Amino acid sequence: MVDARVAYWLPVDQYIGGIGTMSKSKNNGVDPQALIEQYGADTARFFMMFASPPEQTLEWSDSGVEGSYRFLKRLWAFAAATAEAVKSAPPMPAKPQESVAAVRREVHLNLKQANYDLQKFQFNTVASAAMKMLNALERAPKDDGGYAALVREGLSILLRLLSPITPHICHHLWRELGYGEDILQAPWPEPLEAALAQDEVELVLQVNGKLRGAIKVPSDAAKEQIEQLALAAEVAQKYMEGKPTKKVVVVPGRLVNIVV
Repeated sequence: MVDARVAYWLPVDQYIGGIGTMSKSKNNGVDPQALIEQYGADTARFFMMFASPPEQTLEWSDSGVEGSYRFLKRLWAFAAATAEAVKSAPPMPAKPQESVAAVRREVHLNLKQANYDLQKFQFNTVASAAMKMLNALERAPKDDGGYAALVREGLSILLRLLSPITPHICHHLWRELGYGEDILQAPWPEPLEAALAQDEVELVLQVNGKLRGAIKVPSDAAKEQIEQLALAAEVAQKYMEGKPTKKVVVVPGRLVNIVV
């Protein structure tokens, strides 16, 4: 794009796509107004929050701007596609199906991390958490019981988390989906312990300190029960080769090591 506009920007070096570091010393700043006019203010805000931590220099990327725009378009499309389900959704079941519970857990885990990152002013990882939430909601199986309740809860969390970064789209969708008139009056989302709870946890399985696989055990299993499940596992039997067990080391929530 070489035309009369180049003269307007001289003596600034001409910028044609790609990636570059903006700085006053290089005199190569990008006018955000052009970005806003093409993609909207929310895209500009999201890109600047997502592209770099506050304490680091922002590296300009055309593909990053376009990626931010695509994310917001996906959010809009998902909200539009699920609007009727969200408006008529029943309350979340006390014990949703495992496929629904898994997605719900992922949303709340990302929310928990995002709230921690907000306290550290790590806005780029907050934006990343929002993207992960949308990915999870898009993957949720639509034919499972509790889907509508999951999407209603998930979008409510996602919109509130994003509202300081992309206020315009969040305010509009909040009203269109029937959550309320003003998203700024809604309480800040907090992860629910019920959503984070798991019936089973996966533990790394080792034999003589070497990784051999993994086993699933009840989340409230006692040490003795975990030992029994580990010793009975097919993969453990394979690598134990019939040798007697000397001891079983259980690290709660992490691993089981069988020593033979």
